[in-house]
Amino acid sequence: MAGNRDGVWPALPRELRPTPWNGPPPLGRLCGVPEARDYRGFDHRMDVYDRDGAADAVRLDSVRKVYGKGDSAIVALDDVTIGLPRGSFTAVMGPSGSGKSTLLHCAAGLDRPTSGSVLLDGEQVDKLSETELTKLRRERIGFIFQAFNLLPALTVTQNVTVPLRLAGRKPNKDKMRDVLAAVGLTERRNHLPDQLSGGQQQRVAVARALITRPAVIFADEPTGALDTRTSAGVLALLRDTVRAQGHTIVMVTHDPVAASYAHSVVFLADGQIVGNDVSPTVDSVAERMAHLGEQVAENRSVRTRNR
Repeated sequence: MAGNRDGVWPALPRELRPTPWNGPPPLGRLCGVPEARDYRGFDHRMDVYDRDGAADAVRLDSVRKVYGKGDSAIVALDDVTIGLPRGSFTAVMGPSGSGKSTLLHCAAGLDRPTSGSVLLDGEQVDKLSETELTKLRRERIGFIFQAFNLLPALTVTQNVTVPLRLAGRKPNKDKMRDVLAAVGLTERRNHLPDQLSGGQQQRVAVARALITRPAVIFADEPTGALDTRTSAGVLALLRDTVRAQGHTIVMVTHDPVAASYAHSVVFLADGQIVGNDVSPTVDSVAERMAHLGEQVAENRSVRTRNR
């Protein structure tokens, strides 16, 4: 799969191909938020960093998630340790059943780990009550899913402000204007979802995730239902929010093109982290995925010998 981007992805227009990450966002300081960091200097276990003291927005320590019991038990996550610094954009990849969505759900407090600990914005998520988790998700986490999950009877503006209203907070008009401008929907603010294209609806979902200025945005296949050109626009928007505003994004995807927009790609297999790609390109991610099966087989062999 190695080669230049033209050879591997000839169908993707050149102007839509992502450029590699070239360092922290210059606007971060202007926005009063921590600068984004790249991931140079950490090992394949994802638990050693050289980040000049940057705090983790998300950290999982020895997280294990098991569904079922006895012979029917399925280990979805197997002793996962990973820390993601503030202002980073991380893509999570792996084959079906590798644990991608489970990792995202545990990190976001949507599911509780069987063992291990999860910290999000300094809170130990796995120790919170359901009421506390609901408050955390509402105020400090943004979600973007493949399904846009917009309320059909509400306008763009009303859909974007739903998280604020649920939290009992009055929307700030200036902030609302800035968020809609950032996602390119100023002229569509009074439209209903069925009056928007798929890409525009996903931009509404992005704006809804941004409106509360969350500590972390979790995105689960955010471009899975979009065409190539529309996907490129949404992914560029996500990357720009990290550069300009210092947001932290964790994105699950199966698409090497989508993953190449991130600062780093984490590869999962059999519920374990089996590698990472720093400053990824489409080719480097695709090649890594192509050889992931070989690495999984090797890891299984090592675990069998060590038993």
